[in-house]
Amino acid sequence: MTTTVVIGGNFAGMTAALEIKRKGKKNHKVIVIDKSPLFLFIPSLIWVPFGRRQVKDISFKKDEIFWKKGVEFVQTEALSVDPDNNIVKTMKGDFTYDHLVIATGPKVDYEVAPGVKEHAHYIGTPKSAMKTKKALEEFMKNPGPVVIGATQNAGCMGAAYEFLFNIEKWLREKKIRKKVDLYWITPETYLGHFGIDGMPGGETMLKSFMKMFNIQYRTEVGVVEVTEDSVTLTSGEVLPSSFTMLMPPFVGVDFVVNSPVLNPTSNGYLQVGEDYRHLDWPNVWAAGIAVQVDLPFKPGKVPFSGPKTGYPSDETGKIVAENITRVVKGRSKLRKKAWGKIPGICVMDAGKKEVIIVSDRLFKPRNFAIMIPNVFYDFSKVLFEKYFLWKTRNGYSQLP
Repeated sequence: MTTTVVIGGNFAGMTAALEIKRKGKKNHKVIVIDKSPLFLFIPSLIWVPFGRRQVKDISFKKDEIFWKKGVEFVQTEALSVDPDNNIVKTMKGDFTYDHLVIATGPKVDYEVAPGVKEHAHYIGTPKSAMKTKKALEEFMKNPGPVVIGATQNAGCMGAAYEFLFNIEKWLREKKIRKKVDLYWITPETYLGHFGIDGMPGGETMLKSFMKMFNIQYRTEVGVVEVTEDSVTLTSGEVLPSSFTMLMPPFVGVDFVVNSPVLNPTSNGYLQVGEDYRHLDWPNVWAAGIAVQVDLPFKPGKVPFSGPKTGYPSDETGKIVAENITRVVKGRSKLRKKAWGKIPGICVMDAGKKEVIIVSDRLFKPRNFAIMIPNVFYDFSKVLFEKYFLWKTRNGYSQLP
């Protein structure tokens, strides 16, 4: 029996584990190691601070799903890997493997600038989203300027845009919008770059949104310092702020950094081929955020990264699963799809409105790319959330 150990059990990890077991059946043992007992639909965390979702609405225990599908789940923290001896070291002992899939989520670099950790809110985890909710309740009592955006080296600009338009909607609903100067700050060279070199009409559309909602914006800026009542930009400008939400950069998790034999990049990611196989260790694979993605474009005067969440994570999990089952069967031809060639599929919420983003490739050159605004309701965003939660709760990893 072949044994595959999967580190991480959210988008990429859960998909990879379930697909390996589905394809390998009784001849393949799959072990998922993750310190979190819950699967979390991270895209919906933007709604938690505004009370539109509770964490329990977008999360569920994953051990039962794994058990039903024949996958072993171990709730513990993976510490490091010894690829010479095919051993993963964890807080609950050592696990041996024939193949290893590293599908860890990100570690957030709060130290990107002084004060980011202490004074800026973040909505990427349940705890931080709930903390943001409480801060907004206090903000209502004494409203003032608001700064929303992303820091230098950030790659998840889409979630920050979504939070921006949701807070603008929330301010109007609470009837305090006229009391608030709303600022958007981003390292992007232009609005709507998204770390993918933009989409046709994207910059024009977002400029119109900023004008329509009276949002002041600054592009090509990083953060020098955040205080309790201000944000200092790399341009030298100091913005007043009574409430700040920033998306910091993601870096590789401690498990990878503490395994230097894997030769991680300086930011803690793994160099893999287009088959998502490690360049040095043929039985080690990476999927999702753990993958090092080299951008095909040069950022402007402020560095930023590309997105690695959502659909690309799920897709790379499937590619890894397919390739491991091929290797086990003795096949040498593996499935390959460079990160930039994965289709771009996203629904950006815009405060009970939405923009549907579709392209045949994430990075240019593309044959097809379109952004479709829906100014009436975020029906597609909600529908996708319900579909993905249903699919995952039932372990239907083979579905798109």
